[in-house]
Amino acid sequence: MLAPVDFPQLLRGAALRVTRPRVAVLNAVYAHPHADTDSIIGAVRTDLPDVSHQAVYDSLHALTAAGLIRRIQPSGSVARYESRVGDNHHHAVCRSCGRISDVDCAVGEAPCLTGSDDDGFSIDEAEVIYWGRCPDCSTAGQPRTSTAGQPRSSSAGQS
Repeated sequence: MLAPVDFPQLLRGAALRVTRPRVAVLNAVYAHPHADTDSIIGAVRTDLPDVSHQAVYDSLHALTAAGLIRRIQPSGSVARYESRVGDNHHHAVCRSCGRISDVDCAVGEAPCLTGSDDDGFSIDEAEVIYWGRCPDCSTAGQPRTSTAGQPRSSSAGQS
């Protein structure tokens, strides 16, 4: 089991002011990997019923800019947020149910940062999305219909 995260200390370490909405948003993102904004708002409102949409949006923006959370947006999907940052991992998205799972780099440390031709860029991040069908959908024989706008979250690979 993972040790609890000290969200106020995490915020202070990123030179951010500790506010109840920011702590609640961090808690929601850690508890619900790959959640969309509406889901995060719902989770935050269990702790802070009167929090505004704008306070959540502002917190998501500040936390993403500070590198405390990561924003991903697979093609055809709304933005989603996760707490796993700084390790250059990737994602697998199910074409049937929209489930999103974390996928580590295949070998070594961030091997995907070496492109065949970087055109002079100093590359510091690569974003890879694998598309397919999750184990549940593969065995259920569901038709390949995309619901990428409404993925089911998964904490697979969450550390």
